[in-house]
Amino acid sequence: MQKQLLIIPQAILITISCLKPQPVSEAAVVRDYSLLVHASYLQARKDAQAMQKSVSDFLAAPGDAGLKSARDSWIKARVSYSQTEAFRFYGGPIDRPKSQGKEEGPEALLNSWPVNESYIDYVKGNPGAGIINDPRIQINATTLTGKNQQKDEADVATGFHAIEFLLWGQDFNPAGPGDRPVSDYTTKSNHERRKQYLRVTTDMVVTQLRSLEEDWAPGKENNYAAEFQKLNSKVALGHILTGLVTLAGFELASERTATALKSGDQEDEQSCFSDNTHNDFINNIQGILNVYEGRVGDYSGIGLDAWIKSASPEMADQILEALRSTKDKAISLPVPVDSILASPKNSDSRQKLESLSHALAQDAKLFQKAGILLGVDARLIAE
Repeated sequence: MQKQLLIIPQAILITISCLKPQPVSEAAVVRDYSLLVHASYLQARKDAQAMQKSVSDFLAAPGDAGLKSARDSWIKARVSYSQTEAFRFYGGPIDRPKSQGKEEGPEALLNSWPVNESYIDYVKGNPGAGIINDPRIQINATTLTGKNQQKDEADVATGFHAIEFLLWGQDFNPAGPGDRPVSDYTTKSNHERRKQYLRVTTDMVVTQLRSLEEDWAPGKENNYAAEFQKLNSKVALGHILTGLVTLAGFELASERTATALKSGDQEDEQSCFSDNTHNDFINNIQGILNVYEGRVGDYSGIGLDAWIKSASPEMADQILEALRSTKDKAISLPVPVDSILASPKNSDSRQKLESLSHALAQDAKLFQKAGILLGVDARLIAE
């Protein structure tokens, strides 16, 4: 009997091959993560430079329009910076512990909160408070670095939230942000020192972000990116997952939502002067999504989703669906967040923030499950 040759059309072959996930090189995932981190810090530095220019223009000729422009540029800079928080918690350049031959990472100088406002400037009931109103203290980058959290974690002297306080002032309005007057930079006592303080701490943010950008720059032999890519791929992937697990499961689910809900104090709201906390939530979650999908801005590479999908398409889809749902919960929060904290227990707005906190904790657990499946140690680090 003559054998029949079975011919399968090419289109069907392509379809069949697509049904089975293709193996993904773990080294390629690590490489592309490193490139994504660099692209993210590059954008954060550019947005910080735009803020620097707006602040400089405002200080050169203080006025309402200039103050609004400076505030708007701060909010825009927070978008890109908040997305970089997905790169924390594993001893990378942003929060590297101080060791021989290496300086401590700049995270504490960039993004520390809550802020003891009276450590920086005057507050209600104490017009002479703060570094600005103490002429014995020189205002420069060296002094402010030394003063940052010198005796207490809330004694924040630098970074995004110091700038935020200097632009908005204290917030006594549960329905809106602070409203620092332009006169603080024209006729108010020590207005020249206040201008110098705002200028110096804004410049410091740009310098620190440029340093992080260089730490992750591709093609260099002696920076952190080169060191990271030389790690065992399982170890590097463990770092990546640890960053996501800790940001979602501890920093966001606990420190930034559950703690604030428990205290009901707007001082426990991260961006309490500008009422930008809801956007911080949204962009922190977007940062996690960026790492998961392997893309940010114009950059697109191999993300964690492809790596996890090669082992379990179901788990990969479950994680993506969960992350998108969590982001939707953040988008749907009532604003400002301090109005949620001031609302009664069991209120609808509180339940929405509690639901977000719970979803973030579940996202962290999903990443830990993925780590177990793929033989990677993904830890939740409680600082």
